[in-house]
Amino acid sequence: MLKQSLNFKLLQKLSPQQIQLMKLIQLPTQAFEERLKQEIEENPALDTGKEEVDNFEDSLANEYEDAGTEKIDAEDINIDEYLSDDEIPSYKMQANNYSSDDEEKSVPYAAGTTFHQSLKNQLNTFRINEEERVIAEFLVGSIDDSGYIRRDILDLVDDLAFTQNVFTTEEKVIELLTKVVQKLDPIGVGGRDLKECLTIQLKAKSENKTRVLAINILENSFDHFVKKHYKKLMEKFDISEEELKEVIQEISKLNPKPGSSYAGNNKIAEQIVPDFSIKIIDGNLDLTLNARNAPELHVSKEYNNMLKGYQESKEKSKSQKDAVIFIKQKLDAAKWFIDAIKQRQQTLLVTMNCIMHYQYEYFLTGDERKLKPMILKDIADQIGMDISTVSRVANSKYVSTPYGTKLIKEFFSESMKNDQGEDVSTREIKKILQNVIGEEDKRKPLTDDKLSAVLKEKGYPIARRTVAKYREQLDIPVARLRKEI
Repeated sequence: MLKQSLNFKLLQKLSPQQIQLMKLIQLPTQAFEERLKQEIEENPALDTGKEEVDNFEDSLANEYEDAGTEKIDAEDINIDEYLSDDEIPSYKMQANNYSSDDEEKSVPYAAGTTFHQSLKNQLNTFRINEEERVIAEFLVGSIDDSGYIRRDILDLVDDLAFTQNVFTTEEKVIELLTKVVQKLDPIGVGGRDLKECLTIQLKAKSENKTRVLAINILENSFDHFVKKHYKKLMEKFDISEEELKEVIQEISKLNPKPGSSYAGNNKIAEQIVPDFSIKIIDGNLDLTLNARNAPELHVSKEYNNMLKGYQESKEKSKSQKDAVIFIKQKLDAAKWFIDAIKQRQQTLLVTMNCIMHYQYEYFLTGDERKLKPMILKDIADQIGMDISTVSRVANSKYVSTPYGTKLIKEFFSESMKNDQGEDVSTREIKKILQNVIGEEDKRKPLTDDKLSAVLKEKGYPIARRTVAKYREQLDIPVARLRKEI
C-alpha cells in the first residue's frame, strides 16, 4: 500500500558555487590560467585590464540597480540553475565510471612517430608474406610500453583467429616472434620476460668470452643470478670471482626496459610552474604568490551601458526584459567569479604562510632533518579551515625555495618519538636510514634487524617491521639484493 508522509531533515549541502570554489582552489597556476580564459570566453560580462571607474564596488553596485520603475520578477530567473534542492544528489544519478566532479580535460597530442608505429615501420625491411605480416603486426601491437610481450602464446593464437581471422599455430607465432619481432630496434623488444629480454641483447652483441658466459648464466641459472647467490654461481660454472664480476658488469649495461627508452620520449613533458616563492631576505622568510594567480578582472563597462539603455528607454518590450534578465545572470556570475578568485588567493596565501612558519627552520636552512612532523590537521586547526581545503592546496601546488622547487605535500609527515621523548618527523628517520644503507659494506649489507639496531644507537627506537616499511617506501631492496662482490 502506498502512502505519503512528511519528514524533516537537517542536511548540509554544497551549493554549485562552493563546489566551483573548491575546484578553483585545487588548480595549480597553469590550470588556473586555462580556467580563467575559459570563463572570460563564456561570460562576456567579465573583462580584463584596468577599469576606468575609480570605485569598483560603487560601479558594480550601480550595475545591479534595477532600471526604471519596472521591477524584474524573480520568478523569471531559473533559480534551479544555481542551487539544487533535490533529495537525491546529482552524482548518484551518474554512471559509476564518471564523476560529475571531474574537470573536462583536453590532452594535446605529442608530435612524432609512436613507439608501436616505429616497430611496424621496421617490418617493411623483412621479406614476409601477407599472413606473416598480419601475425607480426599483431605481435608488435601486443608489446607493452616497456618492450615486453607478457601474454601467453596460446592466447595470442586464439586472438589472431577471433580478431584477424588468421588461423595459425604456436610454432609459427614463436618463429615470427624470434626471427622477426625480436630483431627490431631497440634491441630487446619482444622479450616475454626479463631473462629473454637480456639474453636477446647479449646475443645481438659481438661474441666474446664474458658475453658467452653471461648468456650461459642467464639461460641456466637465472634465479641464482637474480637472488645474488654468487658462491653457487662460481661453483656451478667453475669461474673466479673476477670473472663473475665481469659478467655482472656486462649484464648491468643492458636495458631491462628497452621500450621505455623510446616510448618515454613520446610522452608529453609536464612543465612545473611554482605557485609560491619563498626567499630569504635579511635572515627572514618572504612568501609571495605567483602573480599569474592574481589577474586583474572587472565587470564589463558595456554591460553597464546596456542596463543604462534599458533604464532610459520609455517602451520596455518583452525582448528587452529577457535581455536584462540575461545580463543580470551574467553579472551575477561575473561578480561571483571575481570574488571566488580573491577568496582563492587568500586561501592559498593563508595556507602556505602557515606551512612556511610551521617549517620555519627547514626553509631557513634547507636541512631535511629540520622538518617537523606535520599533518593536514595541524595546518587546518591553525588557519581555521577544513582539512580537505588544506589537502587541495598541498596536493597540487609547488613552491620555489632557495633549495629547489618542491611539491607542498612533501613537507607533511607523521611523527615518532626519539629516545629523548621528542617528536621527530618520519622524513628525518628515512633520511638517516638512507644514509646508513648508503655507507654500509656492500659485501655484507645490513639486514633490517641490524638496521633497526643501528637506528636505536642513533637515538631512534624503531622496530624491524617499521624499518622494513620505510625501506620499501624509499624503494631500497632487501639486504640480499644489495649485495655486491
